Amino acid sequence: MSKPIRITTPLSGEDVERLQAGDEVLISGVVLGARDAAHQRLFELIQAGQRLPVDLEGQVIYYVGPTPPRPGAVIGAAGPTTAGRMDPYTPALLARGLKGMIGKGTRAREVIEALRKYRGVYFAGIGGAAALLAKHIKEAEVIAYPDLATEAIRRLVLEDFPAIVANDCHGGDAYRDAREVYRRERELTG
Repeated sequence: MSKPIRITTPLSGEDVERLQAGDEVLISGVVLGARDAAHQRLFELIQAGQRLPVDLEGQVIYYVGPTPPRPGAVIGAAGPTTAGRMDPYTPALLARGLKGMIGKGTRAREVIEALRKYRGVYFAGIGGAAALLAKHIKEAEVIAYPDLATEAIRRLVLEDFPAIVANDCHGGDAYRDAREVYRRERELTG
């Protein structure tokens, strides 16, 4: 098994181009943390032609709604949210310069097509490991929509955050590939 690829945000087009579905990565740098309600607000601003409260150019969004931190902690449990809930908004954000997203689960066909068109990447985080993943978040600060509480937009500083490239900008799909391997194995043992 090969070593994980270390990547640092913000992501450039070259960073995205070299990633392939199935690659293990360790992400470091600043990312945005945001969930459903914040995505809806960003999308509405885009539709209205208004300025966004955050710069999306080269940015990665982690689909997370962390729990409150314990005393002395930077952040509470911070596991990935199901990415499909952000699918209606994602192509518009990619068109605005977003380069990556971290979540869990599969993406809609429209999102996969937008990843190809706008040269983006979708990383699958580890579901069920929220407390462990929080240890890879070194700083957390609400920077937009504080009224949304846990769903506010946060500036997060990650250090060696583990993920898998689920969908690359070349049309690669780790979920599809895994289903095909499973199907072939079942046929052989069937």
